[in-house]
Order: sequence, then C-alpha cells, then structure tokens
Amino acid sequence: MSMLSLEQVRGFVTVAEEGNFRRAAERLRITQPPLSRQIQKLERDIGVELFDRTQRQVQLTPAGEVFLTEARRLLALATAAPGTARLVAAGGAGTVRIGFTAASGFGFLGRFLNHIEAGLDRVEVVLREMVSSDQFENLRSGSLDLALARPPFDRTEFDSRIVHSEGLILAVPEGHELVGEGPLAIEELGGETLLVYAPGPARYFADLVSGILAAVPYTATHELTQVHTMLALVAAGRGLALVPETATHLHPDGVRFRPLDGVEDPVVLHAVWRRDCANPALHRVIELLDALPPA
Repeated sequence: MSMLSLEQVRGFVTVAEEGNFRRAAERLRITQPPLSRQIQKLERDIGVELFDRTQRQVQLTPAGEVFLTEARRLLALATAAPGTARLVAAGGAGTVRIGFTAASGFGFLGRFLNHIEAGLDRVEVVLREMVSSDQFENLRSGSLDLALARPPFDRTEFDSRIVHSEGLILAVPEGHELVGEGPLAIEELGGETLLVYAPGPARYFADLVSGILAAVPYTATHELTQVHTMLALVAAGRGLALVPETATHLHPDGVRFRPLDGVEDPVVLHAVWRRDCANPALHRVIELLDALPPA
C-alpha cells in the first residue's frame, strides 16, 4: 500500500462532512474531478470503499465511518505538530527526568514539582528515587536530566545550584534519657550508640556526621543510606541518629527529636545537571528554580 497523503485525507474528511462531492470541492477550492480521483485513489490504497455512491447524497460505508475518526485525528496531529515542535524547541513542552534522594522528598520535592506544573504545564516530569552517587552516574549516561542530590560531585562536568538548606537534629527513642525539649550539646552524645551513614552510597551524610562527632567518643552501628530506615531503627531502640530537620515531617511513632547546640554545618541539597545537556525543557525547569517560593 502506498503512503497516504494529507491532501487525500483532507479531501476524504471534507466529502464526508459535506455529503456531496461538488460542495466539498467548492470548500476545498478545487474542481470536482480531481477530488473524485483523490478519493478513488485513497480507496484503492487502503483496499476498501469509503463511500456509498448509490444514493443521491454521498454516504459513508461502515469502513468509512471508522476511517473518518482516524482521519480527523491524523489531521489534528498534522495541524498541531508544527506548534508542538516549536513549543518543545523553546522548552515549553517535553520531558524532564529528575532523580531525587529519599530525604529530598520530605521537604523540597513536592514543592518543586508543584512549581514546575504551575509554570510549565506541558512539561512531563519523570521521577526516579536513588542515592546521590547513582544519580550522578545516570546524569553521565543520559538517563537523567536533573539530579536533586548531595555533594560531592565533579563541578567541571556538572553545573549546580543549592536549592535547599537545613540543619541536623537528633532522633532519640521514646523513653531515652536524652529525650527533652531544649538544644542538646554534642558532647552529651559521648558514650551513646549512634546509627551511622554508609560511607559509600551516603558519603555526604557520613562525612558530615563524622566531622561533627569527631571529638565525641560514641559507638557506631548499622551503616545505613536512607533516613526513614534510620528512624525505624531509632524507634526500635537500636541507637540514636543525626538526621535532617525535615525528617520530622515523617512523624515516626516512638521517636522524639531534639535540636543540637553548636552544630553550624547545614545539610544542603543541590540541583545538578550536565553542563552539555541539550534538553530545552530542562533549561526552562532550571530557570524556575530562581523563582521558587520559599517553604
């Protein structure tokens, strides 16, 4: 079967709507004979009769009724395609694949997604949850467009922007002697058992916490990567944990939180992307970061 032309399809739809070849030809601003030949060729190409010509008025056959629905859809796509292409080229439509850490979902991700939807409603966002190191590998391979991740990362390869900053707090099992209301000095953690972050996949938190606790004699246990897992083990009495402030949004049963006195280093979250990324929609999303309302 030869390729159908838009001219054929448009002619068919016009005849179907007018129910008359003469009126359809006038509407298309052509003469009737070439229109009749278009329809005949279309019927030969697809191998079925589309019109019942036995009546005074041209009527669609059952096959023609079905084809009319598809023909209208094809014409609508053809009409919209140039505008859609221009919209995609300008970054107003398309797909952006965003990776994120579990902890970023507590306080930042939802707000960011709502902001994207409000500003770029034709951009589809695809989410993938993974630790920071995996996000950077996926940026390199092109599987992700944007990472919501923790440092360190190669700043010659990636561009970035800090999008969220917060403090660390202490998660304490209900009933523990350190449960209280006021800020707790780091030195008071001496002799305690603390859940710690895995130095590989959770390197950022591992380095941050080990630096804060450098002068504190504590017992480390259970190297973990996810904050919600830490909180579950804190609730089970397996130890204490230093977690981001937004962990309080989880409201875990059996866990109390205390602020820490004298801890100056904030937990930062970066939006990270490849410097050579050519996705126009990504660049529009990055622009929205500057206009993101405060939490």
